[in-house]
Amino acid sequence: MEQLEFLTEVQDLRKVWPHEALDFTPWLAKDENIAILGNEIGMEIAVDGTESAVGDFSVDIIATDIATGQKVIIENQLEDTNHDHLGKLITYAAGKDAQTIIWVVKHAREEHRAAIEWLNNHTDDDIGFFLCEIHLYKVGSSNPAVKFSVIEKPNDWIKSVKKNQQQTESQQFRLDYWTAFNDYAYANAQFARQFGKRKASNKMWMNLSIGSSVYDICLRAVKTENLLVVELYIRGDKDLYHQLFEKQNAIEQELGVTLDWRELPEKKASRIMLTRQVDFDNRSAWNAQFDWMMEMSLKFKKVFKKYL
Repeated sequence: MEQLEFLTEVQDLRKVWPHEALDFTPWLAKDENIAILGNEIGMEIAVDGTESAVGDFSVDIIATDIATGQKVIIENQLEDTNHDHLGKLITYAAGKDAQTIIWVVKHAREEHRAAIEWLNNHTDDDIGFFLCEIHLYKVGSSNPAVKFSVIEKPNDWIKSVKKNQQQTESQQFRLDYWTAFNDYAYANAQFARQFGKRKASNKMWMNLSIGSSVYDICLRAVKTENLLVVELYIRGDKDLYHQLFEKQNAIEQELGVTLDWRELPEKKASRIMLTRQVDFDNRSAWNAQFDWMMEMSLKFKKVFKKYL
């Protein structure tokens, strides 16, 4: 019988991160680490900056929710929660007009957990507060491993939109479709390595992050037209669209397809699209549809990243 090791918690977080601003915040801001926090709360987060000024103070991390484009702020505290940081959290949220506010702490005291719960109960649906503890664990003499635990979250923040009791037939189809896509696509190691998992929803689209809050790969299932779409979706950066359009021939040659280039001059966003006619009602064909979306998503990321 193999000898078993015991899991032990590292009590002093500052043995790993001696200084909160100089060590922990830069660590958390790295893509691979913010993804751990994002996976725990069910959000794909793109970091926009650290130590961002709010009056005479500065918020630790300012970021974007990839799925919605909404602003996220993160305040770190490698100790027990206190009134000072709670006040800062609200000040920063107001100063940055943030929709999602995340407080990462060593230990959440009950009075501050209750305060975050109260804020979630008394703010509108556009605002959400998360209180998360960070823990370090070791197995035997191993290096420490990180674990985030969500202590408080918005009341409506659950990983499935099945909470909506009155879904339309179209909404139910989209939820079923994206749930099946997730189950299929993320069983594929190559795809799972390239794209962080998004929660299934009843929306027409699913966004796949490729490392920026300005652009991502968007998958769309348009049931009314029996149309699948894989596109590069660019938010509010027409210069970037024009830069890519100048490389149209090279990009299309590398992809091996002809794309539909849509600047959308009357809108902030631009789209570079590839479409395919499908039969959504034939569920036995879904896996083939998923294969196509996965293949093209991987190609889009590989090719477009050269020019972004």
